[in-house]
Amino acid sequence: MALVMLLAAAQVVAVARHALRGESAPASAAPAGLPALLAAPQPAERGLAPYAGVGAWVDAYDVGDGRGSAGGRGRPPVTAADVDAMAAAGVRTLYLQPARDDGTGPAGLDDPGVAASFLVRAHQRGMRVVGWYVPRFGDLDRDLAHLRAIARFEVLGHRFDGLAVDIEWTGSVADHVERSARLVELSQRLRAELGDEPIGAIVLPPVQLEVVNPAYWPGFPWDELAPLYDAWLPMGYWTERSVASGYRDAATYTTENLRLLRDRVGDGARVHAIGGLGEGSLVRDVAAFVASVDRGGAIGASIYDWATFPVDAQARLAAALALARVG
Repeated sequence: MALVMLLAAAQVVAVARHALRGESAPASAAPAGLPALLAAPQPAERGLAPYAGVGAWVDAYDVGDGRGSAGGRGRPPVTAADVDAMAAAGVRTLYLQPARDDGTGPAGLDDPGVAASFLVRAHQRGMRVVGWYVPRFGDLDRDLAHLRAIARFEVLGHRFDGLAVDIEWTGSVADHVERSARLVELSQRLRAELGDEPIGAIVLPPVQLEVVNPAYWPGFPWDELAPLYDAWLPMGYWTERSVASGYRDAATYTTENLRLLRDRVGDGARVHAIGGLGEGSLVRDVAAFVASVDRGGAIGASIYDWATFPVDAQARLAAALALARVG
């Protein structure tokens, strides 16, 4: 089985990289019949199911810099082999960042082979994969091209089960009014391209924007975004809050963020709550988080991110969410 998975990974990477160049994959990339074994019966139908239940997060820095460490963070990179541990821990959806914009080169996936290996392995384990991207708003055409590349990416019949936009970058457009206008325009253009396919919005939590640091993004355009997105994923990192603020308490921060988010985008909003950061989250934090998510009517929850939240803690989160019937 290990040999089969190794050959499978090699085949997927070869197919993805040759496809990106408009070439056919070499026949010697893997034994005959292996591509058919890995192929999806049909491309995934995109719906809201990927946002339900427990998720795990892998960002572009986690997958490594090609030198054996995760983006210079001094820890081993997350690879497609880790998908097995995710599945065993009860993770239902992998949230993967396959593209980032450094302002150079063509817009598209960072490494189609890496994205393909995660995608195929997750599907083989019965998991879904949501691809996400952080727009910078300096060049909307470029941001849209990155998002389009994720939405259109396919290898051996496998494609991302969902697409989400991580809305938090402020460094490229200083004026918050102009930045909001560009965010709305990008969201409208993305909606026009994807039609009725669900899109997720990974957002800074309302408490952070309106109470903790109102100067970060004043006048965030909740009203304009509400009809353009189908799932909401607030980044409720209580570990980033001070004890003095009262929001270092996971229950307080999660409960208030969910309440305010529904006030801003509608009571019927489908919400996948993100807690953490993983390396600073205690067992009692996670228990309080799960209870608040349950009371707040979220359809799913996760802790950011896989690399910093131990596997046994991921399993406890999944078990607690199952008992709470979240997702």
